[in-house]
Amino acid sequence: MHPIIRLVNRNLTISLNPGFLIWQVIFPLIYIFVAGFAYAPLIQNVPLGARDLDYPAFLASGMIGFNIMNSTLVSGIIIWNDRRHGMFEQIMSGPFTRSHYILSNICTIGIVGLVSASLIALVGYPVFFDSIEFSLITIPLIVFGAITGSVLFGSLASIISTRLRSSEGFNVIINTVFLFFAFVSTAFYPAEGAPEPLRSAFYLNPLTYLVDVIRAGIFGTFTEFVFYEMIVLLAMAAGLFIIASKLLTKLDF
Repeated sequence: MHPIIRLVNRNLTISLNPGFLIWQVIFPLIYIFVAGFAYAPLIQNVPLGARDLDYPAFLASGMIGFNIMNSTLVSGIIIWNDRRHGMFEQIMSGPFTRSHYILSNICTIGIVGLVSASLIALVGYPVFFDSIEFSLITIPLIVFGAITGSVLFGSLASIISTRLRSSEGFNVIINTVFLFFAFVSTAFYPAEGAPEPLRSAFYLNPLTYLVDVIRAGIFGTFTEFVFYEMIVLLAMAAGLFIIASKLLTKLDF
């Protein structure tokens, strides 16, 4: 078996446990079916391009991007635990190289991101069923968003895990950063109508681009602006991946 496949299998085995999978479904369910319908009377119509959505459909589609981001925490956690428990040294002493380790982590977060996106799409399907507008670019857009988003946020989690040595610092920083990404984005509410500078901050957040691309695929609202968002998302994912790879190649035991 190829070394990368062996490491990916090992990563998935320790990551995709029943507790993780339950959390990846239950947590979004609370937002979609509790917060979504609770706020629906207050937020009756959400503008999206040339059309309006009801809030539960808007939120359910946003939770797909949110869950992709949230699931990629496994990348940083894997690296952190490997360093903390001496597994990184053991892996490097075996038939594996740092390149195998890096590529296996990227493959892992890509798979986890796609699984996460699929789970939330299935869970949220009854909510946004009436608003869906499938086209030839629907699936490619969702897959593009899932993969680039996974690489972007997985690389960011990897960077944080390589720069911090204390468990307290790691947990505080990574949870603070991802909490900021979650709520300063269009995952939970639209940028239109938000006060400045909050609205501008939305577009400094990669989760906004990820969510916008996924919504464009689901609701058929692909525009030139969404195309530019895809370019920005791809560039940010590539940049963070390069940085994470360089840091991992220099990672000490």
